[in-house]
Amino acid sequence: MTPAVVALETAGITHTIHEYDRGDDLHHFGREAADSLGLDHDQVFKTLVVVADDELVVAIVPVSCQLSMKRVATAVGAKRATMCDPAVAERSSGYIVGGISPIGQRKQLRTVIDETAELFDTVYVSGGKRGMDVGLAPSDLIAVLDAVVAPITA
Repeated sequence: MTPAVVALETAGITHTIHEYDRGDDLHHFGREAADSLGLDHDQVFKTLVVVADDELVVAIVPVSCQLSMKRVATAVGAKRATMCDPAVAERSSGYIVGGISPIGQRKQLRTVIDETAELFDTVYVSGGKRGMDVGLAPSDLIAVLDAVVAPITA
């Protein structure tokens, strides 16, 4: 069990676990998950760690979209945002790139979820390791992360 699954179970949040065989492509983890699980790319969300001014922030967007740095900065009241160095994201979250879950991170960071998550009954995010996603209600994801919902895609 990953820290993400433990956190969901501890919080009493209904979720499903979806494991799949990983390919060798180490560049499009979210799209690979969606394709392997037969899910819509708009319903599977990737977890990105960004630096907003001097603060690490988690941004969760559909794998079909690009994150807008300007919009995520606005959502957290920062002047600018940039992608976090992968090694820093791994140290902060406790997960490896391609398996970074927004749930169960070492330190809960401020989190922004793209508003499109609310269009679905179930959304899928990394379960905390490569080759595993968890499905849960968007409202539960928002609640467990104490997240802000905003338009953050380009």
